[in-house]
Amino acid sequence: MAPQRITREDAGSLIEARRELGEEMEPAVIDAFLDRVEAAAEARAAAAKKPPRSDDGRAERLALSIISLGTGIPITAIAAEQGGVQGMIVAWLGIVGVNFAFSRKR
Repeated sequence: MAPQRITREDAGSLIEARRELGEEMEPAVIDAFLDRVEAAAEARAAAAKKPPRSDDGRAERLALSIISLGTGIPITAIAAEQGGVQGMIVAWLGIVGVNFAFSRKR
């Protein structure tokens, strides 16, 4: 539901109603208008308080995946030079372990 908006036409209607109904009805007209203003303010405040839509951590997982692949290339090169195939396997098990642990955190 879109928040209500008080327009100049609404204020003009208030003034015209006050003129037509006279001084004895003035408090009721003003109270009705103030109730509309208050309802509009509360609707706006409620709309502003709504939390942003959650993406369930997809952006964080995507960022971690990209970083893992980006750092995995030099780590693979270093591990291959120092430990051969076994070093590469250990390095990638570490990268996979970090990603798995992060995904299980949620």
